[in-house]
Amino acid sequence: MSQATRTHAERVLIVEDEEHTRSGLAELVRSWGYAADEAGDGVEALERITEFRPTIIVSDLFMPRMTGLELLRAIRDEMDSMKMILLTAQGSVDTAVEAVKAGAEDYLSKPVDPIKLRLLLDRLAELNQEKRGSQALRRQLSDRGHFGRIIGNSPAMRAIYRVIEQAAPTPASILILGESGTGKELVAQTLHQLSPRVDAPFVGLNCAAIPETLLESEIFGHEKGAFTGAMDRRAGCFELADRGTLFLDEIAEMAPGTQVKLLRVLQERKFRRLGGRVEQDVDVRVVAATNVNPQLALRDGRLREDLYYRLNVFSIELPPLRDRKQDLSLLIQSFIEEFNIRDHRSVRALTPEAMRLLNDYDWPGNVRELRNVIERATILARGEFIEPQHLPPLGAVRAAAPAPASGVTLVPGMTVDEAEQKLIVATLDAANGNKTRAAEMLGISLKTLHNKLNRMKGEGHVAQSG
Repeated sequence: MSQATRTHAERVLIVEDEEHTRSGLAELVRSWGYAADEAGDGVEALERITEFRPTIIVSDLFMPRMTGLELLRAIRDEMDSMKMILLTAQGSVDTAVEAVKAGAEDYLSKPVDPIKLRLLLDRLAELNQEKRGSQALRRQLSDRGHFGRIIGNSPAMRAIYRVIEQAAPTPASILILGESGTGKELVAQTLHQLSPRVDAPFVGLNCAAIPETLLESEIFGHEKGAFTGAMDRRAGCFELADRGTLFLDEIAEMAPGTQVKLLRVLQERKFRRLGGRVEQDVDVRVVAATNVNPQLALRDGRLREDLYYRLNVFSIELPPLRDRKQDLSLLIQSFIEEFNIRDHRSVRALTPEAMRLLNDYDWPGNVRELRNVIERATILARGEFIEPQHLPPLGAVRAAAPAPASGVTLVPGMTVDEAEQKLIVATLDAANGNKTRAAEMLGISLKTLHNKLNRMKGEGHVAQSG
């Protein structure tokens, strides 16, 4: 957490009857970036709480007029928004333990060890920030059906929000599953937003979008001269995301050798740039995603089993849009508002006929496809409403090219590999040899399709496609 953020978000009230100790602690706390105020005893503290509104109280246990324990009991109803640390002299530990049971966060012995105090303040500040972020997202969900940048209020999405809240504060790796366009990166960003790493970088990388020969350099960086074209030293994603979150999309498209190196970084928290000799320590939380069935990727050897289990501490599976159509209206209205602001439009909604067309569509491209459709319609709409003529011919491509499985004959005893090969060939035929379209129809990336075709060619099952 940055010092600037602490200064604005966390306010520490020092309650101590000994003036020299009180002023010394307040000055120390200010030097760490916290706002601080002082009170000479519990009675004065109650007055200062109303005006200063501290988020953390550091109070001596034994004071005249009102003790620290009495102060704790007096503000018990407000302990949800404040946390208390008690300071106790030797010989009164039992009373301090009683105070912790009554709601105090912790206690420290006097004279106060500055290192212990700072560690405790920083931990409580992180807890406060996580709680504020979670409360803000819950209010957003209640008011508008948004959770961070994720949109949806259906039971399926609410279940995902609960997992995000549980997983976000931990350092555990997370694997996000779901079809293309379901919002896997938005989930990763929300995990980062709710984590103690929120003030550090969020770095995203699509493993399928980078050529295999360059992916390792993108992830780990390289030294000057490490390979042809390496004219300068370059930091990789791990270095850029230090102390933050690294999102690796389409992890199953990563070459096996690179997966081994990634696993080593996850285990040892160290990495080495390409061409480098010095290992560097790194503190990165990895969130990975894939749009393929991980069990099939494990079976095909595209995903290493040890890496899969290392990444899959928490698993979040996003439902396709066709399975949560009750969120359709919420998504559409959010996109209309977005494009109204961006393009200075004043579209209000869809006509019932246009909405019926969108409801009847299966959305193979999921939320990403819906967003593109609404962007186009908002631009074309001349008045306040989106009408059917403003929508693209939904499903026209799929209607013109029948589902490839209809032309595939499966025979009992046929292996899964043989069935997959027949499906790929039939899909390529239906797409008139267009590999990009065929990959979309099969629900896999273009890189995965090329890998499968190369394997099939090596086994003599398919001729070179155009």
